[in-house]
Amino acid sequence: MLLGVNIDHIAVLREARKVDDPNVLEAALLCANLCDQITLHVREDRRHTNEKDLENILNFCKNIVNLECSSDEKMIELACKFKPHRITLVPEKREELTTEGGLNLENAKLKTAIKKLKQQKIELSLFIDPNLEDVKKASYLGADFIELHTGHFANLYNALFSNILKTPYAIKELDLPRTQLEEKFKLELEKLANSAKLAHELKLKVAAGHGLNYKNVKYITQITEICELNIGQSIVARSIFVGLERAILEMKALINEN
Repeated sequence: MLLGVNIDHIAVLREARKVDDPNVLEAALLCANLCDQITLHVREDRRHTNEKDLENILNFCKNIVNLECSSDEKMIELACKFKPHRITLVPEKREELTTEGGLNLENAKLKTAIKKLKQQKIELSLFIDPNLEDVKKASYLGADFIELHTGHFANLYNALFSNILKTPYAIKELDLPRTQLEEKFKLELEKLANSAKLAHELKLKVAAGHGLNYKNVKYITQITEICELNIGQSIVARSIFVGLERAILEMKALINEN
């Protein structure tokens, strides 16, 4: 199973003080020797990574570069200008802290974006919720890859196996009896596994990402049809204590245990 390291959270630290420290390119070069892919999300508001980061990484990193972006017309123009190895189209809201769900695959703007990217022969991935209908739609739309959104799975894991429900970061909707949480967790894993299986049958490559960390990733690595994980926040958070190199190597060891 391949590991893509999302370096957005390096840029979050940089933007907190606006002094180019930590340097995103330096981080990407370090990651490039340890992982299989560099992932970054250039948002419309440029709140963390930006087109200069993308240009530098494309010029100096040897790895595959996976650009996450919205289907906004200007973002698609940027993607076509720089032509990274892969574009992962994601939903985007200005008010959100992080991506909150999969794409609406019926969006007319999305279909226009896909057409432009396919004309440029850029590998295309769609970030979708784990359900069979969206997998079928992604195939119909001409995707090469899908990335399954694991955010709900991660939230359920936290509700079941941590004390998060007793903290300010609790998700109120998950403040449920343990038996209900267990059933929801089991169902979400089944959705992920079934979606990955169908995608594989439809000749789509399958990635997964969002909220994955050193504790919950073992459940996702058991889904054999998933070939790639994109992980950022937990690796960068771990690097504060052990350094970025060790944080990446620890995650690689976990995802390759099975």
